[in-house]
Amino acid sequence: QVQLVESGGGLVQPGGSLRLSCAASGNFFSINAMGWYRQAPGKERELVATITRGSSTNFADSMKGRFTISRDNAKNTVYLQMNSLKPEDTAVYYCNVEVVQYSGRYVKYWGQGTQVNVSS
Repeated sequence: QVQLVESGGGLVQPGGSLRLSCAASGNFFSINAMGWYRQAPGKERELVATITRGSSTNFADSMKGRFTISRDNAKNTVYLQMNSLKPEDTAVYYCNVEVVQYSGRYVKYWGQGTQVNVSS
């Protein structure tokens, strides 16, 4: 089993910054891709950013230039640095991790979500 622990959400004013973290633990061989998604009230879950084990990144267009994704492979942790936050960034942010099991199977897991509120 794999556990994902997210942290760093909260309330921030427009234009402010937050840094989210997601640490993976459990019984697996390695971690492949890691990423962040978000879901605003009444909307579908959407991609924020992903990062491969080799640190190639992919961002949703609306986050480019404002958000940065990074990872620490030694700590099995992925980070999302969010700058210039806007009220429309308010959502529950979910970590998504693809692990490689010892069997060679690839399995994706979701974190429990962390709330980000951008409001004055």
